[in-house]
Amino acid sequence: MADLLPEHPDFLWHNPDPKPSYDAVIVGGGGHGLATAYYLAKNHGMTNIAVLERGWLAGGNMARNTTIIRSNYLWDESAAIYEHSLKLWEQLPEELEYDFLFSQRGVMNLAHTLQDVRESVRRVGANKLNGVDAEWLDADQVKELCPIINVSEDIRYPVLGATYQPRAGIAKHDHVAWAFARKADELGVDIIQNCEVTGFVKDGNRVVGVQTNRGTIATGKVALCAAGHSSVLAKLAGFDLPIQSHPLQALVSELHEKVHPTVVMSNHVHVYVSQAHKGELVMGAGIDSYNGYGQRGAFHVIEEQMAAAVELFPIFSRAHLLRTWGGIVDVTLDASPVVGKAPVEGMYVNCGWGTGGFKGTPGAGWTMAHTIANDEPHALNAPFALERFETGALIDEHGAAAVAH
Repeated sequence: MADLLPEHPDFLWHNPDPKPSYDAVIVGGGGHGLATAYYLAKNHGMTNIAVLERGWLAGGNMARNTTIIRSNYLWDESAAIYEHSLKLWEQLPEELEYDFLFSQRGVMNLAHTLQDVRESVRRVGANKLNGVDAEWLDADQVKELCPIINVSEDIRYPVLGATYQPRAGIAKHDHVAWAFARKADELGVDIIQNCEVTGFVKDGNRVVGVQTNRGTIATGKVALCAAGHSSVLAKLAGFDLPIQSHPLQALVSELHEKVHPTVVMSNHVHVYVSQAHKGELVMGAGIDSYNGYGQRGAFHVIEEQMAAAVELFPIFSRAHLLRTWGGIVDVTLDASPVVGKAPVEGMYVNCGWGTGGFKGTPGAGWTMAHTIANDEPHALNAPFALERFETGALIDEHGAAAVAH
């Protein structure tokens, strides 16, 4: 039988009106904005802050992802920030006093070609050097770990092996957002929904306020945590961001008995699959190739996604699709995020996470809070500054950043 979901607390957060001024304003009430607010209050004692969300709390990408958490990225800089994030995930249920169904069931990344194998084995080696738990599985070990995978040699893209991170897993995304919101609210943070940012007030090149549909708010520090809409906000502030926004689709099936014990990702055939706590199969695809801000996608992507899933998992052939949705992924040229100071004084930007946003939630919040409070980046996010696109110190994670890139 499907697991019962945990009881929610009786009260989560207040819904105050905006105050005339704050010490800091965070634009975006998703996971990254809420985590930033929480760590600003908890780690740095900044409680006179507001989180502005133009719609409802966590109604954007936070509610539109496939909830995968892992840290097995290739480059040192990426491994460091994602591993820090994973270690935070491991303590957050107790720290936030909220059971958000964090499940360390492991994540496999399948290899289907000799080039996949070479890149995967290289990544496992790099992970081990960086203290990240990682191992290489051959096809028989893949089958042993996940018996429902088809590892026969007569399919289009035979499974030649996989990387495996045992500590990786999933969590329930909306519960994560509510957990951060509840604790931030307890610490004195104002969470303001239905408050759309329409512009910024500047004194020369310094930000001094935020214009919203609910009035102008004075502040000396503004953090942009709006994922796919970050470039739109940056334009309002007078600078450009090197990101492109694409729709990214996902879907769930009807409820089933537990058949899928882990998380399986395949960059080559563009599908990734886990089974949620209630029993539905959760599947993600590659991005739709066009740029856009629509929270939906094209049918052919779902069709290709289903073909790949049924070939890898023949047991899914009789499953029924329940619903589909789309998020807006913001992708940089090197498939790594931008986390740091903006060209406008007093402004900070956190974007470009592509499909890594959910797994990076606590790490992004931790490092952004440090950057805002000290006006200097944390050692973990210093490599992810905007300046790298001028200096050429790129962190190219196209191989390990998942299928959306």
